[in-house]
This record gives sequence, structure tokens and C-alpha cells, in this order.
Amino acid sequence: PLPELGVQYADYALWQREQLEGEVLERQLSYWRERLAGVPELLELPTDRSRPPMQTYRGARVPVELSLELLERLQALGRSEGATLYMTLLGAFQVLLSKYSGSEDIVVGSPMAGRTRKEVEELIGFFVNTLVLRTDLSGDPSFREVLRRAREVTLGAYEHQDVPFERLVAELQPERSRSHTPLFQVMFALQNAGGGGDALPGLEVSGVEAERPSAKFDLSLALTATPGGLRGELTCSTDLFERSTVDRMLGHLARVLEQVAADADVRLSQLELLGEAERALVLEEWNRTEAEYPADRCIHELFEAQAARTPGAVAVVREGEALSYAELNARANQLAHHLRRRGVGPEARVGICLERGLELVVSLLAVLKAGGAYVPLDPGYPAERLAFMLADAGVAVLVTEEGARGALPVPAGLPVVSIDGARAEIAAERADAPALAAGPRHLAYVVYTSGSTGTPKGVAVEQRSVVRLVRGANYVELGEDEVILQAAPVSFDASTLEIWGALLNGGRLVPVPGTNPSLEELGRLIALHGVTTLWLTAGLFDAMARERLEDLAGVRQLLTGGDVVPVDAVARVRARFPALRLVNGYGPTENTTFTCCHTVGEAWSGGPVPIGSPVSNTRVYVLGAALRPVPIGVPGELYAGGDGVARGYLGRPALTAERFVPDPFSAQPGARLYRTGDRVRWKETTSAVLEFLGRTDRQVKVRGFRIELGEVEARLREHPDVRQAVVLAREDVPGVKRLVAYVVGDAAADALRAHLDARLPVYTVPTAYVLLEALPLTSNGKLDRKALPAPDAAAYARSGHEPPLTMTERVLAEIWTELLGVERVDRRDHFFDLGGHSLLAVRLVSRVRAALNPAATVDEVFAHPTLYELAARLAGNGEWFGTDHAIPVRETGSERPLFLAHDAVGIVFYGQILRPHLDAEIPVYALPGPLNDTNELGSIDDLVTRLVRMVTEVQPEGPYRLAGWSA
Repeated sequence: PLPELGVQYADYALWQREQLEGEVLERQLSYWRERLAGVPELLELPTDRSRPPMQTYRGARVPVELSLELLERLQALGRSEGATLYMTLLGAFQVLLSKYSGSEDIVVGSPMAGRTRKEVEELIGFFVNTLVLRTDLSGDPSFREVLRRAREVTLGAYEHQDVPFERLVAELQPERSRSHTPLFQVMFALQNAGGGGDALPGLEVSGVEAERPSAKFDLSLALTATPGGLRGELTCSTDLFERSTVDRMLGHLARVLEQVAADADVRLSQLELLGEAERALVLEEWNRTEAEYPADRCIHELFEAQAARTPGAVAVVREGEALSYAELNARANQLAHHLRRRGVGPEARVGICLERGLELVVSLLAVLKAGGAYVPLDPGYPAERLAFMLADAGVAVLVTEEGARGALPVPAGLPVVSIDGARAEIAAERADAPALAAGPRHLAYVVYTSGSTGTPKGVAVEQRSVVRLVRGANYVELGEDEVILQAAPVSFDASTLEIWGALLNGGRLVPVPGTNPSLEELGRLIALHGVTTLWLTAGLFDAMARERLEDLAGVRQLLTGGDVVPVDAVARVRARFPALRLVNGYGPTENTTFTCCHTVGEAWSGGPVPIGSPVSNTRVYVLGAALRPVPIGVPGELYAGGDGVARGYLGRPALTAERFVPDPFSAQPGARLYRTGDRVRWKETTSAVLEFLGRTDRQVKVRGFRIELGEVEARLREHPDVRQAVVLAREDVPGVKRLVAYVVGDAAADALRAHLDARLPVYTVPTAYVLLEALPLTSNGKLDRKALPAPDAAAYARSGHEPPLTMTERVLAEIWTELLGVERVDRRDHFFDLGGHSLLAVRLVSRVRAALNPAATVDEVFAHPTLYELAARLAGNGEWFGTDHAIPVRETGSERPLFLAHDAVGIVFYGQILRPHLDAEIPVYALPGPLNDTNELGSIDDLVTRLVRMVTEVQPEGPYRLAGWSA
């Protein structure tokens, strides 16, 4: 028999309902509304696997044991601050979560017994409620201050704990997701109740563990103070975490507790998570990259030594022209003497505005031989940007060609050397090498990158850094048997690997003609020259894997990077060419092209491709606040050190000091680290492998180009009708990243495009313009970037709408719609304004060649980027296929004229080319689409018969012998 109860559970339920209404309820809810305003939707902890779309609640438990001595010190710390052990442990746990997530706004849930009245203490029933505890850890506080904040948060939550959690969720309406719980995803509990072993007289009571532990949250830490110390368990979601990760996390928690117990005034930035073994691994073991290389030699010295060893070997070849190593050396010597007489010497900057080819290679080498440093100038840049670069770099001499000279904004008094105009004068110079004027620590080149303040910045790279990149390299094999394609423009630092990787190792360099080669052109060059080593941006690599995979058949080494490498493209290449050495290369210009590389081998699991480990003579560190290394698996900023670190930004000492900082881990005097601004983490592995996570600032990579959004925004705000402007990189269409401008003001999108076209390189000009009444703000008045709307079709279009008119325009519009992921295309739409870029232009030409014009080129897309202009170009004088000999043919029942072209390679039939096997003497004709609007053509044989009949009617000369057809 049990004693009579004073109240029943039903009495409690009735009391709770009566209490939670009116003024009492509103007072409680008002507290939580204010406390949880703008609460983060998700605590983004670093996980081993991606979060599944729906929680499975599969979990695992890992035991926790902390010493009695530590427990007593933590209790004493709490008492000194008027805090409980619960508050102390809560504060330390939130500090660990902050270190792991990189967030200073940490929210955890905590269960409360809910038995706040004496009447219910011995009543059987469910009283437990969940409290949401949000602690602000901003300002790098001491742990003593964190403890005070945790105390305040906890006491406030206790005072307002009567609102059931489910009612709180209903009131606050947080973003709901089946992949995680609302408001918080981490639980903390300190169990201070006994085990209940003698709660029922005459019975023995013990706990039974569930055979399959579940995880209601991402992480749940439950601790109990026992006579032996702190005991408990950390329950984790096995969908997200590996056991090894949780073990490391508990080790880091123990180190946090030890440090705050020893010194409560330690600031969060000073807390050290790593133990000695882990610290030695990430700082020393994984940075053992020392390799022998000629650090005391200059680029041109090493080239001259190579030319002496293999004078007759081909050094560079383009369009049927070739230079041997001896010939290249002699011509570069002549131009170097010519430059010397114009004052070029050590540290002198020489502007070079030339297309890829033999003259460019001669000029680069000549500048270095003269002792100077080259400054690449892309002729496609706006005149305003070129003028800035010439002035900012302090260019002493400009090297160019007569054809480009007129378009360059050459300052008055700047000496100009015209390679073709002064050919005879240069050829009269001495062919022996000039006396050595520069050393390995002198400048080799200055390359300009986008600037976050709105001003481009010149990265000054020394000779030693280039030599470190291509001699003694562990990420690629470079030697006399290699044929390397130069596909990158010289203003893009990937060309450093291509040019000097070939010429300093006795290989053969193959510059790609023109400015925008098509996929077909790349494939032709690879086959024609037997290219063995190839560098492609991530986007171009993806396009080759999709459109021209077989063109990679002869390549032995393929390096890609510049952006996140598409996984499906890697899978295609790996499956088709398992012996191909495929390397994902990562590196900012400020660390000379490559910092880390990862070879995608058989162990690749099909997931995101890591950026790998540091290359030879390079050190990398993943650091948090105060340059402290972060643990394995925890995100931090990547810092790069070693011999590849650039000198800094030309003429910008303050910015150089900000981004190039003293290396605290090096014993070498004056050693520096470059802050990349990239978020990475060490993967759980037996070797050094880094995973790229994104940017720490607002710099983005679009199609391999590094873009400072701040520069684009600064240029937008220069427009007189723009009051506010924000630019984002969005990927609303999978695989297509675009810049989108959000503008408050009275300017039209067309005017903004024209404004930016005149001031920025084409790759930095936004493709969509969203005009807003006001920018969305968060509750604390900051810009709410997440609330910026996705651009609709109107954001990409120009003013007015004019649908495609001709057959060519309609077919072209269908291709654009599919490639660009837009709903409709206006005949005046601009390919690049709709989100097109150089890589999509390459894919566009492949489609156009198959569906419209087999002679189409990428340069035509750049020269005629609007739909009607490109269609007219493809049709030529308004006719089909750009031929003056096209014969209009009108078929009965057809509402539009069709054209036959003498110079086509086949018949275009429903967007496919039917390639004929004809005698060489017989013309081949092209037909643009169906003969009538009902598409009733019958078989291919019927088509060919009718076509031949039409041809013989309009052009009776013959004979026409048909040898066969294939689709």
C-alpha cells in the first residue's frame, strides 16, 4: 500500500494550463522572443559526413571519464564566481563548440527536471522540459567572463522555464527541417540525481543500456559528479560523426577544462585544444616537404644551362613554327640586350602585351635575362584597367606588337618596344647572353589580382619562388620527354607552371593560338603535338570530360584546379583513363601557383576531391584565432609558408603587412606566412590531406578567376544613380556559378552593365541585376544576405522583349536555354549577361557545330555575343552557314525559306549532322531543320532522295553519285 497523494498529475496539468495564459504567459514568451531573436538556424559543426536530408536517429555512445582532482578544481572555480558546477561545465562545453564551429553565438538545449514545487516532488509523471541556452562568446572574453555570461543565461532560463519547449517552437516559428531539430542541435545535461538503487523497498534496481543507442541530436553530453570524478557519455549521430572524431573531441574538452581550471582568466583565443602528439603532427610531420632544388639560381640561368645541354631540342612550337632551345636562347639574348639599352635592369618592371606564342616566350625570357620583371597585360582588359596597371606597376618599358599598340593606353613618354615593328633592329643585337644582373631574390613578375577595396593589387613574385615551383616538384613529373600545352593566358599564374615547367626541364611548350580556344581546338592541339602534360581550370576540365573526353587519350598528366573540381568529371576521367595521373592543384597567386596538390588515385571514394598536401618546399598551417593551430577535422584559415611565398603587394606596404605575417613556426629569420583567406580542415587520415571548405572573407572563385566582390561593389557605387549595391556569387543552376548584383537606386540594368563593362574585366561583371527598393536587414540592422532573392529571368534580360525570329535564332536560343538554365532567350540577349562565360562558350560552340555550323569558333561568340548577332554571323549575310553560295530552296508547305550551303560538312537534320560518305568531287549540302512544320520527313533515305532532287533542280550540273550516309 502507498500513502495517499496530496495532488494528482491531472491537478498539475490543470494548474499548468491555468498558469500559462494571459499576462503570465506573455511575460514568459516575451523573454524567450527577445532572448532567441535572430538565433542561428543551425550550429554548423565540422562533420565527417554530409547531413542527411532526414534524421535517422542512429547513434553511438562514447564514455567520458575525468579525474576527481579536476572535478574539485572546477567546483572551486564555480563557487568563486557564484556559479554551480552545471554552469561551469556548460560554459566550457560551449567554448569547445565555438572552437569547433567558428561561431560565437552558441545555442545548446538542456533538460530540466521541472519539479519546481514541493507538491510534485514525489509525484509520478512527466515534468521534464527542455530549455534553450544561448551564450554570446564574442569579444574574445576570458573564461571567467564566459562563466558569468553562462550564469546569467542559465538563471534567466530557470526563471522562465514554465513554457513547454513545443509551445516555444510554435511561438518562434524557426525554420523547420527534417534533417535537424529546431533551435538547437546539441544537448548538455549534468545528472545530479542518484541511481535510485534503494528507491523501492525489497527490490534491487539497476539500469539497462539500450542495445542500439539512438541520437536525438547531433551531440548530447551527459555528465555526473561521482566520488571518483566526472563520469558520463557523449552520444553522437553516426550519420555525421566517426568514433575517432568524437574521441578527439572529448580529448579537446578535457584540455579546455584543465586550462580554465588552472587559470580562469585565460582568453578564449589563448586556449590550446591540441595535445603534444596532434600538435607535432599538424605542425611538423605533415610539413616535412624539404626537397633539393637550385634555390641559388635564376630562371634564365637554369634555362641557359638547359639550352647548353639540349641545344637542338624543340623548346616551343606554335602553328607550324618552332624554336629550338638554342634558337630561343639566342633570340631572347638579342631582345634582352635591346631592353638593357632602354634601361631595363634589376627590379625594373616591363609590361608585356602579346598573345600566346613564340614572341611571348621570347619576350618573357628576355625580360628576365635583362634583369627585369615582366608585368602581363591582357589586351582584352578595359582601357581604364590597363592604364591603372601600367601606372601602378611603374612600368619602365612596354613590349607589344603593332596590331595591339593602338588599343593600349600608353602613357606619354613610356618607351615601347614593338616586336614586329623593331624586328630588324632587335635582330641586329648580340646573340650572346647579357651579364647576369639579377639574383634569385629579385622580382620575376608582377601579376594583378582583384582587390577587395575596389583597387586591383599587383602580386610581386621573386625568381626563387618560380624555381621552387618547377624544380624538385613532387606533384608532377617534369622532364625532357614532356610536351606541355600552354592554355592559360600569361596574366593567369597557371602559365607559370606551363611555361617554366617546360623550359626549365627540357620539355616542349605548345602555346595555344588565339585568346579563346574551343574544345575542338584544344583536342586538335593535344593530338597534333602529342601533349603529355596538361593544366585545365576546373570548369574547362569539366567541359572536356563532358564534351571531348576522348581527346585526353594521349595525356599522361592532367592537372586541374582554380575552383572546386566537379566530382562527376573526375569520375568520368578516372573510369576512362585509369592510368592517367589526375592532380587537383590548389594555390593562390601569392604563393606562386601551387601550394597543395592531391593525386586522385584508386582510393578515391567518389566524394569531394581534397586539395591535398603541401608541395615541395612548402609549409601549410590551419590556424584559428591568435595564429593557434586548430585540431584535425576542425575548420580554420589556411596559411602558406615556404619558398613560394611572394614578396608582397607592389607599392602597398599596409596590405602586405596585413596578409603576409611573420611565421611563428619557423626558425628561419624573416620567414613569413601568407593568409589565404580560405577555410580548410585536415581530414582524418594517416597522411596530410586538406579539405577545402570555402572563403573566410568575401573573395570568390568564378570559373577559376579570383574575384573580390568588394571591388565590383565599389565600381557599382560609382554610378550616380546607385545608392546601395551588394554582389553575390550564386549557383542557382547546378554547376553554373554567376555574379548577381543587388542594387538600390534609379539606374537601369542596361546602364549598370555598360558602366561596369568600361571599368572591369569581363569575368568580374555581374550577369544578373536585381533592382530593390531596399536591402534586407537582420533584426540587428545588418545586411541579411540570405534574404536576397534569387534572380528571375528579368534580372538576366535586357530591356524589352523580342523573341527569336529566324530558324537560326530559334535553334540557337534552344541551345542557350539548355546551357544557361534560363526560361527564355530574347534575340537581343547577351550570352555573357545571361550567365555565360568562356567555359560555357566552349560548350556552346560544340553544340553549335553539331546543330548549325561546323565552322563555328569560340572567338565568334566573344565577338558577337548577342543572339541575333551570333545567328547572323553563323548564317553569313542572313543566309545559312555563313556562305556566299547558299541557295534558297522553298518546299511546298514550308512557311520559311530553307538554305543549302556548298561548304558544309553534312546535312543538318533535327539538330544532328548526317555526315555523308561522298566522292571528294561531289559537293556536300546542308539543310537547316525539317522541310515542313509538321516534321513529316519519313526515313533518312527519303530525306536524302528529296534533297538530291532539290539540288539537281536548282543546280543541274552533275553528276551526283551517292556513296552512303551515316547519322
